[in-house]
Amino acid sequence: MNDSAFHYVDGALHVEGVPAASLAEQFGTPLYVYSRDALTRAYRAYADACAGRKATVHVAVKANSNLAVLNVFARLGAGFDIVSSGELARVLAAGGKASNTVFSGVGKSAAEMREALEAGVKCFNVESIPELHALNEVAKSLGKKAPVSLRVNPDVDAKTHPYISTGLKSNKFGVAFGDARATYREAHDMANLDVVGIDCHIGSQITEVSPYLDAIDKLLDLVEQIESDGMSIRHVDVGGGLGITYDDETPPDIGDFVRTLLAHFEERGHGQREVYFEPGRSLVGNAGVLLTRVEYLKPGEEKNFAIVDAAMNDLARPAMYEAFHRIVPVMERKASARLYDVVGPVCESGDWLGRDRELAVEQGDLLAILSAGAYGFVMSSNYNTRARAAEIMVDGERARVVREREEVKQLFAGESILPD
Repeated sequence: MNDSAFHYVDGALHVEGVPAASLAEQFGTPLYVYSRDALTRAYRAYADACAGRKATVHVAVKANSNLAVLNVFARLGAGFDIVSSGELARVLAAGGKASNTVFSGVGKSAAEMREALEAGVKCFNVESIPELHALNEVAKSLGKKAPVSLRVNPDVDAKTHPYISTGLKSNKFGVAFGDARATYREAHDMANLDVVGIDCHIGSQITEVSPYLDAIDKLLDLVEQIESDGMSIRHVDVGGGLGITYDDETPPDIGDFVRTLLAHFEERGHGQREVYFEPGRSLVGNAGVLLTRVEYLKPGEEKNFAIVDAAMNDLARPAMYEAFHRIVPVMERKASARLYDVVGPVCESGDWLGRDRELAVEQGDLLAILSAGAYGFVMSSNYNTRARAAEIMVDGERARVVREREEVKQLFAGESILPD
């Protein structure tokens, strides 16, 4: 198990104090299950390492936007990082504060800017000169000054999957490093913008500290240039992206990671800077599993298939990134194992959840797909007119439905046929 919240007792998988099999029986499958304890411990690892320093934690909502998950973090005092006005609405509904929310994203609309300004967000992470002009005009129309930080693209290789690498010259994100100083001057000259910080985010599922240190060095060099131009940079946002263990990865301990980055600021003579962290996956990834039931075992000439009731519409990462998730039995069997591709019922060859997995399994058995708390339900869809899974939060020996399972009739409730 990747997290002590998920463990076996006498061969039966438990989520905290609740048998996973009982959750599947009560709530059905496919089923997302989260551990409140795992969420809490991950957040506290960040918060404790920031204690006594000018450093704050802003949870990346895009990794898991379930209201109960966000509420766990809000109760712990977290700030949030959003990329849409929809995510802002979720933060507010979950008990978070706009005043402790950073609005990121490469394509904010004027309507989203207006909503965020009226709500009073902490800062806008702006990614282009046209966006600066748009935000300045929206702020002017409201008689406000918008707090802004420029997301700078430091051209640092995060050494991760190309789809989740965001800090290279070829990526769509951020202001080019060579243009950043002039862009800050332009932002400073706009009457309805208040330049308060600098931001970068170099990618996701990063398992080494060195790319972060390289990015921080480039940012701090730039900060010194910007401040020599007469501007004041109050905070440095180092983004998120710290990886987790899906298989055999060895990412740094969260506390060690935070302390190493903060120490680097001090070594560079910038210990007085406020630092923002924007973790997502490292908070929620290993706090969730996806439970699924084996519908059929299908032997083949070259492959054996375990066909389950979860599919690529429930968990998109394997099909999208060829991502690896460990798959384990909910009830351990003593029978000999065979190699299976674990696949879903969606009508696509790309509908697979795990390849060449050694499993002792029979038809009707339950499997748990681990490390499914990040980019799991939040990326799910209704492809093949499949209703999305329910979500459950386990807290000790209690389990609560935190999102009801969809019904098929809901999927076309807003549609209509043509009149006669």
